[in-house]
Amino acid sequence: MEYYAGIDVSLEQSSVCVADATGKIVREGKVASEPGALAEWLLKLGLPLTRVGLEAGPMSQWLHAGLVSAGFDAVLLETRHVKAALSAMVVRTDRKSLPSGRPRPDPWDARGIAQLLRMGWYRPVHCKTPPSQDVRALLTSRKLLLSKVTDPRVKCPRAGVELGIRGLLRGFGMKVGPISKGRFAARVRELIAGHAMLESVMEAMLRARDAMRQEVNRRPRQVLTIVRDDAVCHRLMTVPGVGAVVALTYKSAVDEPDRFRSSKTVGAHFGLTPKRYQSGETDVTGAISRVGDGMVRTALYEAAQVMLTRSQKFSTLKRWAMEVARRRGMKRAMVALARKLATVLHRMWLDGTDFRFGKQEVQATAIA
Repeated sequence: MEYYAGIDVSLEQSSVCVADATGKIVREGKVASEPGALAEWLLKLGLPLTRVGLEAGPMSQWLHAGLVSAGFDAVLLETRHVKAALSAMVVRTDRKSLPSGRPRPDPWDARGIAQLLRMGWYRPVHCKTPPSQDVRALLTSRKLLLSKVTDPRVKCPRAGVELGIRGLLRGFGMKVGPISKGRFAARVRELIAGHAMLESVMEAMLRARDAMRQEVNRRPRQVLTIVRDDAVCHRLMTVPGVGAVVALTYKSAVDEPDRFRSSKTVGAHFGLTPKRYQSGETDVTGAISRVGDGMVRTALYEAAQVMLTRSQKFSTLKRWAMEVARRRGMKRAMVALARKLATVLHRMWLDGTDFRFGKQEVQATAIA
């Protein structure tokens, strides 16, 4: 008899449900969200578990690695598929909150995951390797720090310390106005001179701003240190518009290029292909799906923007994007070029070749 274990992960405790091949629930319980505790609980069952499934989430990779090292065939399940399958369950218990306000682990979710494993109605999610997880942590911290300091590239700059200072001073009729980053602190001190309370408050905020800027400036050096010794990133950076951050972001997200059957599927994996709704006579093509890794999607879009607007060297790829821009507009051309870049970078990685600017270069390489 085959047995399947579904785990609904929560911060402190996880719900575990074990079902057999017929769908009958054999055992349920709540276990501490630790790899050792989960492995021990499953081993004590004494059942030959065919597969253990967890919904992909912040803690799932850590628990997945622990279960795999304990000898279990563990898989991460695509979140959207799990949500769609569980929404079809007619009877479900409502999630009750813990005293701290966090939701309790839901036994019905664990049951649903166990049934998905049993029927095979799921899509496994790639679990990143430890080096890629380390790089990802560096890139995420860089993005978080940038979001706290005013930066025009950040989608929500209102979280910046500089804008917070400007907003507080505006309430007192003090306007900082357009100013360079280097003279910002001096301008603030000039405005608050003689106001004891504002001097106390603003000095603390300026110190926080300086400390955060120092940390922000350290992140590019760490990125360059990693890229300097990485042959794959060097190869990806031969593409116009692809710098150290874009190359490292792409490489850490793809992680293992062989897991994609075709280079053309990489763009869809990162949400750069249009959504499509087709039913009967209705056939509607919408905007891009925006599923997958948003950080990679943003990096590829920025690389496409640089290639189209700043890169001086012409290429066949840029010519194609310019033709799209003439027909459909610049924004759509950038999205289309970002999707193409996802494909081209993956192919370069697999083939071990640098970027080719034109067809003559391809022909010369073939003749040689």
